[in-house]
Amino acid sequence: MCGRFNVMDDPLTKILCEQLGLFEQQSQLRFSNDVAPASTVSIIKQDNGQRMITDATWWLLMEKSPEGLKANYKYASFNSRSDKLNNSQAIAYKPYRETRCIIPASSFVEGQDKHYYHLKPENSAIAFGGLYKTWRDEKTGEFIHSTSIITLPGHPKFEHIHKKSLPLMLPLDNKPLIDAWLDPAFGQVSSFNPFLKPVLHCDFHATPIDKPSKRNQIGLMEVIPAD
Repeated sequence: MCGRFNVMDDPLTKILCEQLGLFEQQSQLRFSNDVAPASTVSIIKQDNGQRMITDATWWLLMEKSPEGLKANYKYASFNSRSDKLNNSQAIAYKPYRETRCIIPASSFVEGQDKHYYHLKPENSAIAFGGLYKTWRDEKTGEFIHSTSIITLPGHPKFEHIHKKSLPLMLPLDNKPLIDAWLDPAFGQVSSFNPFLKPVLHCDFHATPIDKPSKRNQIGLMEVIPAD
């Protein structure tokens, strides 16, 4: 799972925006040193051929409340498992076919057995492959978005960090893939199957930390090489 990440205002994030054709919109990104589930995050989506940055709640399933729409905590929907994307009963089924997005990040945290690692690509920002839904808040009349990060099976090189899963990280240098991923009219999702496998497109710095929210280093950083 991916349960914590950050988005920094740095040159690598600016390069990501440039690669996605959002150079003039990069100031709209939400920057945060600690993004937790149910936080408001920035997503990149496409409508009528135009890419844009917009806010979304990092929790795909929402519910009504006296205060308006909020995350439905009965189901942990901040991640969407890749093996359920083709299950017609799953909440991610329709968004995977109609409303895919990219969630920008600088690094993320993974862990198991109360041992955590801060994971950062060596020379790039991250384009998480995500899904989103649009909801109408009946109390305010506003339309709001919710989102999730797709998770893949675990990667052998990350087995000591988190053996069960790895977040989907899209290769930004694959323009046809990015164009298809963000195009809501592109419905041939079977063409994404080769990318729904755990792959490291770049080297990662993996640093042992004390807590996901603090990220104080408690051990030596290691470099996990790209595939």
